[in-house]
Amino acid sequence: MAKFIKINPNDNVAVCIEAGTKGEAVTINNQHLVLTDDISVGYKLALRVIEVNTNVIKYGAPIGHATQTIQPGETVHVHNLKTNLSSTIEYSFQQKQNELNIEKQDLTFNGYVRSNGKTGIRNELWIVPTVGCVNGQAQQIIDIFKRESNPLESIDAVEVFKHNYGCSQLGDDHVNTQKALAALINHPNAGGVLMLGLGCENNQISQMKAIIGEYDTARVKFLAAQDVEDEIEEGVKLLNEIFQEMKNDRRQPVPGSELNVGLKCGGSDGFSGITANPLVGAFSDFLVAQGGTTILTEVPEMFGAETLLMERAKDRTVFDKTVNLINDFKEYYLQHNLPVYENPSPGNKSGGISTLDDKSLGCTQKGGTATVVDVLKYAEPIKTKGLNLLSSPGNDLIASSALGFSGCQLILFTTGRGTPFGSFVPTMKISTNTALSEKKSNWIDFNAGSLLTGKTMEQLLEEFIQFIIEVANGKKLKHEESGFKEISIFKTGVTL
Repeated sequence: MAKFIKINPNDNVAVCIEAGTKGEAVTINNQHLVLTDDISVGYKLALRVIEVNTNVIKYGAPIGHATQTIQPGETVHVHNLKTNLSSTIEYSFQQKQNELNIEKQDLTFNGYVRSNGKTGIRNELWIVPTVGCVNGQAQQIIDIFKRESNPLESIDAVEVFKHNYGCSQLGDDHVNTQKALAALINHPNAGGVLMLGLGCENNQISQMKAIIGEYDTARVKFLAAQDVEDEIEEGVKLLNEIFQEMKNDRRQPVPGSELNVGLKCGGSDGFSGITANPLVGAFSDFLVAQGGTTILTEVPEMFGAETLLMERAKDRTVFDKTVNLINDFKEYYLQHNLPVYENPSPGNKSGGISTLDDKSLGCTQKGGTATVVDVLKYAEPIKTKGLNLLSSPGNDLIASSALGFSGCQLILFTTGRGTPFGSFVPTMKISTNTALSEKKSNWIDFNAGSLLTGKTMEQLLEEFIQFIIEVANGKKLKHEESGFKEISIFKTGVTL
């Protein structure tokens, strides 16, 4: 029997939560309708006549306009709905901030407090290549070190974060690579780092040291392969030296305000804006109320919902930075002669999302209702506690890496279609529907789909908070268990 949910009282569509068949009679909020065609879960159903060129309303806001007259009981999707969005826009500053009426709790977790005062939720040993040319040598060093020293008996992981950059780049691309790699070295989840260079690359170790700034010389070491006879032997020796410094590190109680959590979605479906994203938004508000920090990114998936974020800017400066964040990304598309709104993806559409407006209004719910306190450039570190926005594209690995580069120790990643990937920091997969959680239990860490089967937001949020604290305390996520951990650096320009 078909079931539907009307998200907002002002909506003229409802979302299907149990599939229906043509001719089936349904009742939605005391309104009786007959389905004019088969409808799948996640898809939208017209609740009343929607005239051609008038808005389709979901989440209480337009998600596009009808390209033909749509009758009650008819499915609303890409065949009869088109985005309202266009290119760059002039925005006006109109604040509509919300008070977070959330009790402050004595929230703590057990983390690794570093010498610079930052806190990690993992104690890992990393190799960071300056350039892609030494990826293979880095892997050899890691393999020999792990075989000889058995480091996983006393630390969480040993990783090399391979990439293809560090040379043949100009301008912003070269700067972004350097900022990203410096952020890796300074990340509190790393108890120690070996930066491995080649020697002749554009991204010289001497330059990187200046960008990194102050560092613990016992835990951060450097090696240029061309400077030594056997870089593998020397690399293993250096890893052992770093390992001796970090192997006795112990967790200690830390206030919850020290948590920095990234907010990301991928493989979204029609339930993303109903279950997982609102759950993450509720957690974001909770953490901000405890003095912690969350970061929302995926700028192209703010298009169509950006004014809701701009209204929450703490002041005119943050509003102006948000306007620049949005319009700069649109200009980036336009400079490459590409459509600004070539979104959603085929998987999104299969899951019931029809337009970028539809996707964005669901996506931005991960940011909850808190005031936006700052807007960060790519790989820029957090400066202000609270809800931040970050410049990055929507691509899953690039955006997740960017969240880590800015200082997030953990990423909450909502998904309706599922994905096995993991960034270099713990990346928690949160399913929008129970079917995905059951089918891909080897990928999914937490199921938000129970919100569709009777569990209240308050009940699930309490479970979610406890699970996040367990992860911060050391519980491994599915991608950590499988060893899927990567980085991806944002590239915009030419390659020499």
